[in-house]
Amino acid sequence: MKGVSIFLADGFEDMEALGTRDVLLRGGIPVVTVSVSDDYLVESSHGLQVTADTSWNDLEVMHPGTGRDDMMIFPGGMPGSKNLARHDELMEIMRDHYALGGTVAAICAAPGLVLSQLDGLEGHRFTCFEGFQDALIAKGAVYVPEGTVTDGRVITGRSAGWAVEFGLALVEYLKGPEAAAKVRAGLMP
Repeated sequence: MKGVSIFLADGFEDMEALGTRDVLLRGGIPVVTVSVSDDYLVESSHGLQVTADTSWNDLEVMHPGTGRDDMMIFPGGMPGSKNLARHDELMEIMRDHYALGGTVAAICAAPGLVLSQLDGLEGHRFTCFEGFQDALIAKGAVYVPEGTVTDGRVITGRSAGWAVEFGLALVEYLKGPEAAAKVRAGLMP
């Protein structure tokens, strides 16, 4: 998977998806929203209708040359996180993406429901919404109750209240601390 993509399933958490997208764009990072259905229209957990940039049928998956700056982002929300985790083809693409050197990021329930389907997470530190950590702990990952955690090519956020910080962690990972500080200063002078 090339580039930076946010995957949206019906029931996604508004702030975690759209706040993250906003912060990335403010950091000068092109980001594509992807509906995981054939329909471009996706409904958030609070009833907001969002038109994704692309739909599942139109998604182009390119593996050659996948690297650290190629990022798959999974917002939380219910039942959005469950809908992402149940999408077998998406989970296969995520596993391939990570195995090829790509980065994965998830917030709230998504680390526990989505990222727990990855292999090789033993010893990785992560955070998530409390109550969703068991599947990752069972795989040998280490739960830390922090707002955001970056550990190698895995970036996690705790909840909707941490959406801006999660987005800033992604900007810092992709463009460095100075870029993240500039975006922060524009958001929180």
